[in-house]
Amino acid sequence: MTKQIKIGTMVRGKELPEITAYIDNLGKYGFECIEITFGGDATWITGIAEYAKRVRECAEKNGMTISALGVYGNPLIPEGEQTLRSLELVIDNAALFGADVIAGFTGRIPDQPMPESLSKFAEVFTPLAARAADRGLKIAFENCSMGGNWKYGSWNIAINPTMWEKLFDAVPAANLGLEWEPCHQMCQLIEPIPQLRKWAPKVFHVHGKDATVMRDVIAEKGISGCESFAWHRTPGFGDTNWADIITILRLNNYEGTIDIEGWHDPVYRGDLEITGQVHGLNYLKTCRGGDFIPAF
Repeated sequence: MTKQIKIGTMVRGKELPEITAYIDNLGKYGFECIEITFGGDATWITGIAEYAKRVRECAEKNGMTISALGVYGNPLIPEGEQTLRSLELVIDNAALFGADVIAGFTGRIPDQPMPESLSKFAEVFTPLAARAADRGLKIAFENCSMGGNWKYGSWNIAINPTMWEKLFDAVPAANLGLEWEPCHQMCQLIEPIPQLRKWAPKVFHVHGKDATVMRDVIAEKGISGCESFAWHRTPGFGDTNWADIITILRLNNYEGTIDIEGWHDPVYRGDLEITGQVHGLNYLKTCRGGDFIPAF
């Protein structure tokens, strides 16, 4: 049977009971899954078995699964030791949450051209990939530039297809892939749809985040002026046709989820944050064709 692509949202990994209260509130609106993001540090969790049990029970009570665990720091530098330990922690305990994807950044040697990070990347992620594979897990790198480019940056080198090829050559593990979203590509003026057609087999998790690209600003002031030429948007408010994205994912037998990455839309934020996320949820459900109806 064709597996339905679940639509969910990201949840910040807070202490109990704050996180379970937040999940209970989400449960009122029809979210089907959640990615829990711990930022760059999950080592603050004491008693992770009990924490995972209570969070998972709360999610399941509300009709949701936990699709991914996210650690978004820089494990390639000495100051990123907490991030590395956090990656090991969530890999070792992902099964307790019911998650099968570990998401995050590759890390980066600060302010060096991206290829200079490849040897350290291989040193760090070869054992992490093996550790995850032993537990039936995939590791997915988010494609966010974090303000970096080819020459300079401090967080991530998995930001464009040239580096994706180099990363997967450096660590040719089948369980290393991408946490992809169109927003970060559009903000580099990369067309996301043809890119996804090529890279879909390596996409393990999708962030529900779109962008609005202001072509008039680019035409008048370029991309290096004082005025922003792209906004991060919640799906349903941006430029991308998500029906096309879901079609491409399904044609490539994608079995992951789409989790809305909130807290970025310049309009639907603050008091409008959940309004925007619920609109995005319902929009994405429409783009996948609505609810699954068995053939007869």
